[in-house]
Amino acid sequence: MFINPGSLRSDLDKVEEIEKASLRLVTQAIYDFRETAALIFENEKDLVQDIGEDITREALDKMGVSRIDERLFGKIDYKRARYIFHPEYAVRQALFVDSKAEDVRGQGTATLQTAQTSLRIRHIRSNQPVDEPGKLPAVIQTTKAEYLTTTIFVKYNYTKPTEDSCRLVRIVIAALPSGMLQDLYNPTAAETIWRAGRNAPTRGEPFRVRLVFNLLKQKKAWRVQTIPLAPDPFLWEN
Repeated sequence: MFINPGSLRSDLDKVEEIEKASLRLVTQAIYDFRETAALIFENEKDLVQDIGEDITREALDKMGVSRIDERLFGKIDYKRARYIFHPEYAVRQALFVDSKAEDVRGQGTATLQTAQTSLRIRHIRSNQPVDEPGKLPAVIQTTKAEYLTTTIFVKYNYTKPTEDSCRLVRIVIAALPSGMLQDLYNPTAAETIWRAGRNAPTRGEPFRVRLVFNLLKQKKAWRVQTIPLAPDPFLWEN
């Protein structure tokens, strides 16, 4: 009944289809919650990163998704083992949704760790090619089953009208391609979706990289969705 996730390496269209459906789910959950999200940003005094994590978790819990009684591990805020049912197939999925919060000046990117992607990270840094392996498996094997890994990032962009207040401006949601799709999205350092992260290798700081939303959109426009605040309408980009 269930597709073996590893077999999808030879059926990349299905991988894309699953990631697109998963992005629709997360986008709808965040869209439905956008007015509440704006109120939380305006009134909550916690760290903005913690606020973003709480909003994403609450929005997805309110939406509700199928779930499998399996604990997932990883450096990502929201982790859910779940079923995906399609008219032609079914698959077990490890859905990872991570939240980022940053001033609008950083609205074009999201900063990642290698533990948050199954892609090899290929780009140019200081005029030198970088090829850093992602540490998140494309397929997660547990004692119970195998799960197709899908990673989505929710980026909350805000301004600070005063020292003690934040105002949510927009929300960007991006579906990061599976490592199975490496050759389609990041085959070489020159053909990339990444930019160097804000870390200093000379000081021994952990590797970071920035996902560039516009570069990802150039590959497939649907992979990056921008949700404005109410009452502005949202239109899905295909």
